[in-house]
Amino acid sequence: MPRTATSWVGKMLEASGRLLYVNEPLNPRHPPGRSPGVLRADVQHAFQYISEENERDWLAAFRDTVRLRYHPLAELRRNHGPYDLLRAVKHTGGFGLGRLRGRRALLDDPYAVFAAPWLHRRVGCQVVVTVRDPVATVSSWRRLGWRPRLGELLAQPALVRDRLAPFREELEAAVSNGASDGLEQASLLWRVIYGTVAAYPREIAGLEVVRHEDLSVDPVPAFAGLYDRLGLPLGPDAERAIVKATSGGADQRVMRWSLSGGVSRTAARRLDSRANLDVWRERLSPEQVARVRELTADVAAGYGYASENLSR
Repeated sequence: MPRTATSWVGKMLEASGRLLYVNEPLNPRHPPGRSPGVLRADVQHAFQYISEENERDWLAAFRDTVRLRYHPLAELRRNHGPYDLLRAVKHTGGFGLGRLRGRRALLDDPYAVFAAPWLHRRVGCQVVVTVRDPVATVSSWRRLGWRPRLGELLAQPALVRDRLAPFREELEAAVSNGASDGLEQASLLWRVIYGTVAAYPREIAGLEVVRHEDLSVDPVPAFAGLYDRLGLPLGPDAERAIVKATSGGADQRVMRWSLSGGVSRTAARRLDSRANLDVWRERLSPEQVARVRELTADVAAGYGYASENLSR
C-alpha cells in the first residue's frame, strides 16, 4: 500500500549494486506513471489488475520493462514537456547502462499489488510486499490529505471477481457514502490490500512479506536477512547506504534517492528509523487510533498488529 515504505525498501535493495530502480510504472498519475517509454501499456486504473485474462495488453510491455528496454519515441509521443524530455534522456541512458552492467529491474510499485501473482507467474518477478502498522499507514495518508479512490477497485470486475469478493459489500458501501471519513476509507483500503495479500503465499513462490517496523528497529541485520533471501550481496557500500538512510534526525531535509546509478528518483526523508515508528501518536487522537484498530483488526492480527504498542 502507498506509504508503507516501498521507496525506502526499494532503494536499500538497489544499494546492492545488482538492481536498477524503476519507480511506479503502474501509478496512474504522470509522473511517475503513464510513461510508455518505461511501460508500453495503457494504465487505466489505480491498482490495475492483471491476469492471464487480460495479459495480451501487458505481457510484452512488462517483459520489455524488466529487460530494461526503454522506448524513447513512444515516450516522447505522449510526454514532451521540458521535464519529460530530460527524463526521457536519463531513462534512455540509464536503462542502456543497466543492461550493459547486467542489472535486474527493481519495480517499486505499490499500485502493482494486485498484479503481483501474475508478474511472478508470467514475467518471472521475485515479489517483496511491504506492510506497515495500519495506524501508522492511515496517519501518513491523513497527513498528506490523501483519500483512497476505492471506486477504482470496483471499476475492475475481474479484480472484484477474482480477489475482492469478500470485501465487495464494504467497498460498495464506502463508495456510495462519498462523504465518509477518510480515516475509515484508508483503513478499508489497508484491510482490502493485506487481506488479499494474505492468500499470496499459495501462489507466489519465495514471497517476501516484510514489516516496516522490523526493518526500522535494527535496519542493517534486518536488511542483511532480506538481501540473503533475495540472493543479493550486502557489501560495504550497501551497508553504509542503509546506515545513512536510517540514522538521520527528524528535522532532516527531504532527500532525493539516487543510489547505484538509478534512473528513477523518489523523495524520502532521512530519518532515525526507530524514532519514526511512533510519529503517528502525534497525529491521531486516542479515539482515532482505537477506530483504526477496530476497523482493521481481523486482517492486522495476521501480521502481528494486534495491540496498541506494536509500533514501538
